[in-house]
Amino acid sequence: MDFSRVELSSEDQEFLDGAREFLTTHVTDEVRRRDRETGDNFDEGVHLALGAAGWLSAELADESDGGLGRLRRRLWDLEKRRVHIPWVTWGTTAIVATSVRSHGSAELQAEVLPGLERGEIRLCLGYTEPEGGSDVAMCKTRAVRDGDQWVINGSKMFTTGAHNCQYVFLITNTDPEARKHKSLTMFLVPLDSPGIEIQGIKTVDGDRTNIVYYSDVRVDDRYRLGAVNEGWSVLMGPLSTEHGVVDAEADGLQDVSILVHQGTMMATSVDRVTAIAAKPGPGGQRLLDDRSVALRLGRSIARMEAALSAPHMFGRVAIAQTMRDISPDLMDILGPAAALPIDTEGAADDGGMEYIFRWAPLCGIYGGTLEVFRNMIAQHVLGLGRPTYAPLATPKATAS
Repeated sequence: MDFSRVELSSEDQEFLDGAREFLTTHVTDEVRRRDRETGDNFDEGVHLALGAAGWLSAELADESDGGLGRLRRRLWDLEKRRVHIPWVTWGTTAIVATSVRSHGSAELQAEVLPGLERGEIRLCLGYTEPEGGSDVAMCKTRAVRDGDQWVINGSKMFTTGAHNCQYVFLITNTDPEARKHKSLTMFLVPLDSPGIEIQGIKTVDGDRTNIVYYSDVRVDDRYRLGAVNEGWSVLMGPLSTEHGVVDAEADGLQDVSILVHQGTMMATSVDRVTAIAAKPGPGGQRLLDDRSVALRLGRSIARMEAALSAPHMFGRVAIAQTMRDISPDLMDILGPAAALPIDTEGAADDGGMEYIFRWAPLCGIYGGTLEVFRNMIAQHVLGLGRPTYAPLATPKATAS
């Protein structure tokens, strides 16, 4: 493995300098403060500026079509992460854009795609249902055909960004009698349609997500993506991207797993805890001088480094589980002031580890629970059998 410093060409260095200048100008402390207050993980001013400067179109396009090449895409992604740009809504938009290109009609593409590049149109994911858990194929939201329209009734949980988006990538059940993977149809539903109600929900980490109700929502057939009852094939691409189960590129210019963004924020917080533990107190003593502190801190760092190095689905599980395991231990090392959140006077580490503690449970359910991904690893990577969830049969009593 080569750990030597990468030397950029003059052209790539110029690109990097320009990216940094743009992001520093637009992603300000005020933007980050406002994002913490709203929990939206989206800033319309920043997003429209990205569109106007051509960054969104560059991200969506292939290099052959004027988009970012592999190296510049990596540089751009790292710089966005460095400044903590509000990113979730653009992430869902980019995921769905591929399906619109692949499965949408020419009329629908003309309506949607140009607005994506300008930043004026955003897309969110309508998968999970209140009683559905992680199995999105257990969809009960019904779409019934009525001539050239469909009538949709149901509800979706965790439709993050819906209040800032114009369309939702919605999975519906169009044939309740069919097998679950043969009963689904995908739509790109305009969120200003009559009958749609968006209600905000605050999560424990302070983010906002939404529950969305669909009551006799009428949608023209032109908003359908793919064939009727073939929605599972339309959904598989975006779902694989969200799960982080796409094949790795040979050049290595990508995150090793889907939760590296969250893992990097964990690493930043751990670095801050380490600096505090190594700093002499009023009497010259350091927290690190306590061998139990050194042991717990070293163990946490080792767990974190291993998790950040784990690829594919392994990394998704390892990062989320590590966040859950080490955050309470490191808060305990810092003492009671570690329970104070960010922007609170007296917070031990500016609230970093406290935020990781609150964020960790959610990272373990993004795109599916850790249990789901552990089962996927067991079945598809290790070759074990499908899990059985049926209750064990009670042995019959035998006559004495």
